[in-house]
Amino acid sequence: MRGVTYSMNVSLDGYIAGPDGGFDWPGFDEQVFRFWIDEIRDVGVHLLGRRLYETMLYWETAVQDPALGEAEREWAALWNPLPKVVFSRTLSAVEGRARLASGGLAEEIERLRAEPGEGEIAIGGATLAAQASDAGLIDEYRAVVYPVLVGGGIPFFPRHERRVDLELVETRAISEKVVYLRHRVVRQAVPHGAGADGP
Repeated sequence: MRGVTYSMNVSLDGYIAGPDGGFDWPGFDEQVFRFWIDEIRDVGVHLLGRRLYETMLYWETAVQDPALGEAEREWAALWNPLPKVVFSRTLSAVEGRARLASGGLAEEIERLRAEPGEGEIAIGGATLAAQASDAGLIDEYRAVVYPVLVGGGIPFFPRHERRVDLELVETRAISEKVVYLRHRVVRQAVPHGAGADGP
């Protein structure tokens, strides 16, 4: 079954954007960009909220810029043909290989898991990831951690009341400043003959 992953850049104190909405943190370089190129190769479909979708629209036409570097062109060549599902209450149309979600998040993920195809179901954006986390739909959390404390903003992890146990799958220094942490959600097996609330 296709796994659901949530990956984002994050400050050391746990935010994907600071109080001013910025995320131009020290440490982003060619090595980090190459890491994201490698990550996107394993994605079969990307789920986005409106804000992230609008941010990523840049790549639809970026290749027309003659100043674009080789790595940026490689990213665009992978990102643009990737199927995307956009969750929005305000957008009436989307561009490129994107489509607007026709159902709720759980319904869309169930449909995508049932479809033939390879690659992960990637979630981008903290709001959408929080909804998926609350519904127990995320299989892996992947954080690219930057050496900065921003003191507030949009948190990487959802603020809910439920405990989620994680298993460390991988940790790696991407560059001299940036670290990658990959954790898998530990699913608790339900004993045979027991319901969700126990025997």
